[in-house]
Amino acid sequence: MHIPSKRIFPGKVHLDEGKVTKIEPTDEAVDEVYILPGLVDSHIHIESSMLSPQQFAATALRHGTVGTVSDPHEIANVLGEEGIRFMVNNAKGSPLKFNFGVPSCVPATPFETSGAVIDSQKVKEFLQEDQFRYLAEMMNFPGLVSGDKEVMNKVKAAQNAGKPVDGHAPGLSGEDLKKYVDAGITTDHECNTYKEAKEKLEAGMMIQIREGSAARNFDALWPLIREHPDQVMLCSDDRHPDDLVQGHINLLIRKGQEYGLNVFDLLKAATYNPVLHYDLPIGLLRENDPADFIVVDDLTQFNILSTYIDGECYFDRGQLYFNPAADQSPNIMEASPVDTTDLQVKATGGAVRVVYAKDHELYTTWSPAYPFEKDGLLYSDTERDILKIAVLNRYKRQKPAVGFIRNFGLKKGAFGTSIAHDSHNLIVVGADDESIVQTINRLIEQRGGIVVFDGQEYNSLPLEIAGLMSHRSAEEVSKQYLELTRVARDLGCKLEAPFMTLSFMALPVIPELKFTDQGLFDVQNFKYTTLEVGQ
Repeated sequence: MHIPSKRIFPGKVHLDEGKVTKIEPTDEAVDEVYILPGLVDSHIHIESSMLSPQQFAATALRHGTVGTVSDPHEIANVLGEEGIRFMVNNAKGSPLKFNFGVPSCVPATPFETSGAVIDSQKVKEFLQEDQFRYLAEMMNFPGLVSGDKEVMNKVKAAQNAGKPVDGHAPGLSGEDLKKYVDAGITTDHECNTYKEAKEKLEAGMMIQIREGSAARNFDALWPLIREHPDQVMLCSDDRHPDDLVQGHINLLIRKGQEYGLNVFDLLKAATYNPVLHYDLPIGLLRENDPADFIVVDDLTQFNILSTYIDGECYFDRGQLYFNPAADQSPNIMEASPVDTTDLQVKATGGAVRVVYAKDHELYTTWSPAYPFEKDGLLYSDTERDILKIAVLNRYKRQKPAVGFIRNFGLKKGAFGTSIAHDSHNLIVVGADDESIVQTINRLIEQRGGIVVFDGQEYNSLPLEIAGLMSHRSAEEVSKQYLELTRVARDLGCKLEAPFMTLSFMALPVIPELKFTDQGLFDVQNFKYTTLEVGQ
């Protein structure tokens, strides 16, 4: 096994036919720049950037990213195999080395309606293809720990194919963690405390330190890079377009040095470790490797000057040498328009369960409350910030499931999206029934995306690919996304990330209560519950 030399020296890198043929020290005067291996994001859902793989590449290349370890879990839950094939084929049109895994949890849970099912037999077929390099995050850790046959067959298929299995086990510890690791899980990106990460490291897992848009764990976990440089990787998991425009893994190299970390340890976590763990076809600036490398002006500031892949320069001093193409836009929208009668909630005289959403948090709490009542029906109460929320199945015609939520703060209008983890049905919150209806129907009309309705006018971000992504540039998508955020705040929403927060209100694997197309779900007791307290 090659051991990184951890050397800095004046030298020349010789290339031929896309490979590094020779690296030689020199006494000649050289440019005062640094040539380094290209950066790798060890766990990311490209869909969360709201960009096609090609448009993601066009931005990531500017930040020194040459490869990703990508889980197409989001589009798989919408379109199944068709969605996975789209991601792979679109990615082939870019120079960036996307390395896709096979989603292990489609659907993510049986408690919401998704657009597809990928069973263990289909997982096995995918894993027999060389282009799929690993089994993506096994979110069903209860099933794995309990020995569920279907779950075990998926893991066994990866092991038989000689490919690693990614984990997803927030808070798992003790004997259950040991069972999880013994079953063959090799990584975890869900640690948010040093203590949790340390236990998982000692159990034999590689820890992916996540710094994304939805969850940011670098501040809590950075000491692991110094203490366990061989067992740590860097990842973003989810990177929204406005954040991606600002930077990618390169920002963590800079941030880590501000904490006093050794630049070689940081680079190891961002290059060497993921390449070896996943057996990626990405060069590490070694002779006979693919010529995948970056040029930076300074190791501390870490400004990316150039990005090379297979010996070709695709970004240099602000100029991108790659033009993304718009090809297919697979999608599905079978929902039918709604009216205000579909949102009616009859008053029973008792309190209802009102969920409390937290900014930048996946967890929710709830408390009993009495929404505004008129003529025997319940409505949003903007004075007390009790708003109606609706989830509509996008895969078949069905009435919306309706509930109530706090902390979105709208005084008028509504907003909603087809990004609703993990099944990506339509989810809308609003100050009045009519605004919710208008928002749902506009989302149906434009086949997904994000819509903000102020009571008179619409502001929209269409996402033509599965209701999740766009063929437009990161700059265009980011600009519109930020504008929608501004409009939502003008309507009274005080959340820093209103659409991201809303998108996780439908995720029935994170406590306490969540809204699905099938009703209000009690995550702690793992069953549906009633809107009315005491029933």
